Amino acid sequence: MNPRLEGLIDATRRALERRQAALPLEEVRAAAIAERHDARPFAEALARPGTSLIAEHKRRSPSAGAIREGTTCAEMVSAYARGGAAALSILTEEAHFGGSLEDLREARAASDLPILRKDFTIDPYMLFEAKAAGADAVLLVVGSLREADLEELLATARSLDLDAVVEISRHDELDTALRVDADVIGINNRDLEDFTVDITRTFELLADVPAGKTVVSESGIVFREQIDELERVGVDAVLVGETVMRAADPEEAVRVLVGGGEPGATA
Repeated sequence: MNPRLEGLIDATRRALERRQAALPLEEVRAAAIAERHDARPFAEALARPGTSLIAEHKRRSPSAGAIREGTTCAEMVSAYARGGAAALSILTEEAHFGGSLEDLREARAASDLPILRKDFTIDPYMLFEAKAAGADAVLLVVGSLREADLEELLATARSLDLDAVVEISRHDELDTALRVDADVIGINNRDLEDFTVDITRTFELLADVPAGKTVVSESGIVFREQIDELERVGVDAVLVGETVMRAADPEEAVRVLVGGGEPGATA
């Protein structure tokens, strides 16, 4: 694991330990099992005709710092829904992205769209948390997990009726994702060592993804023309965060990206 990613995981582990101390596993598991939210199948939302847009709520990032202040999570996700997003991604990592499970709960209350809990999921406890807070899917980053742990987390997610986006950024990580039989594969265009972004990473890795998998391209997507290119090569969905978070009119920014607005509105 590269040093930058290791630092992110260490912060995630410390935050997890604090939450585990405050709420024992048995209690969070019971809350997850008792969860009775209406089903919002995340993977199904990505498989509809055309390229689906997953619009992300992200308060800040290690590379960009603060992204948007003075707007609530509920306001943002409501705008995304009006603009035509197919699903939501909610950053819940605390130390580097400023997120929380409360953002996830707020998004759940404000929108009917299926929700991905975006975090470095490293322990089954986090899956129970996600389910209890109203998530429909979770992120599993291959580069942050041993294969045996990835397989366990994927199985546990499925037992909770949570979809999983299994995220890769290299060919060896794709091999791992295929060995554990991931249904939804996220291709991160961001290099987690230096945080540079190159959208051609999706094109390079997509060639080795077998038919029948749902593919999400993540990071570096700013223009509708990029989505058109990705759609032509068979990408099912894109995940967009900073572009819509920074937009003067997030609703219109989403509408342009899904192909229903005037070009230039994402500026």
